[in-house]
Amino acid sequence: MLFVDSNYLYSPKSAAPQFFEMSIGYKYIHSVVIMGILCFITEIASTVEFTNIKCTSADVKFVNYEVCRLKSVNRTYKYVSVKSRLFKLPITNATINISVFKRLNGYKPFLYNVSVDACRFLQVQKSNSVVKYLFNLFLTHSNVKNPSCPFNAYVTVDKLTTNFLNNQFTNVLPVPEGDYLFVFKWFSENIYRSSVKVYSTTS
Repeated sequence: MLFVDSNYLYSPKSAAPQFFEMSIGYKYIHSVVIMGILCFITEIASTVEFTNIKCTSADVKFVNYEVCRLKSVNRTYKYVSVKSRLFKLPITNATINISVFKRLNGYKPFLYNVSVDACRFLQVQKSNSVVKYLFNLFLTHSNVKNPSCPFNAYVTVDKLTTNFLNNQFTNVLPVPEGDYLFVFKWFSENIYRSSVKVYSTTS
């Protein structure tokens, strides 16, 4: 399972915390959360199949998704690719909201709904073994190679397959079969900026 330290949880509705002025915060966490969600999907099910992915920008002057694709090569090989471009740099604060839904006469909340102060999360990620592990997985499919260095305006996750993720895990925690929706939203300056929705089915 993907665990988040409760000391770094943050609700967009609460008073805004003092964010660290780190221009890489939004971009790095943007990609880590994509990896985190996909790893979480793989970890909790014995068999996983991606069924769809949708990327939405609430402000195209802030971020735009140039690629948001689920590619089916054959019945057993599928991969996800995402390419986003950020325009208003530097970004000095960001909040990520992650929610999970299960399809039961429509998609209903399932497991958890949590928000993370992205800048604080980034600052302590080296001391968090779970995040470090996810980051190492993420590096193999992303253009982000070093979180301590400046990045360009593009953040990509290229050809991330369930086959690859399944090979990285040895302890699998089964959940009921069904259709699941993973939604992750990005906020900056307490303003909703964009979201990515990953649809999957487990069996």
